[in-house]
Amino acid sequence: MIKTFKDLVVYRKAFEQAMRIYEVTKHFPKTEQYSLTDQIRRSSRSVCVNIGEAWRKRRYPAHFVSKLTDADAEATETVVWLDFSFACKYLNENIHADLSSEYAEIGKMLGSMITAPEKFCYESPKRTKRS
Repeated sequence: MIKTFKDLVVYRKAFEQAMRIYEVTKHFPKTEQYSLTDQIRRSSRSVCVNIGEAWRKRRYPAHFVSKLTDADAEATETVVWLDFSFACKYLNENIHADLSSEYAEIGKMLGSMITAPEKFCYESPKRTKRS
């Protein structure tokens, strides 16, 4: 049973990949510390943050979907930074392919949630008029 956003498989997967990116980027050149390293860490962490925020907004399906699309956009941004990291030869082909594949899977999972928010959202209690 899903009680918190931390119970979502997509959150756990995104968190795991963000931590992998943190470890991998420890070996990036110091000249990239305030650019590529910072950007890829930020975007990978933002996937998790937006999933958490979406969970808290599931009373409002449109807000829930909006935050999930933000998470999906951050996952895509992370893939672009992975591509730059590979092109700069900071990542080997295997790590690049594996991380890219994981983020593609995260994107698919988010897409499924976006197309069927009713599986996660709940209705606000109806208010009654006072007489």
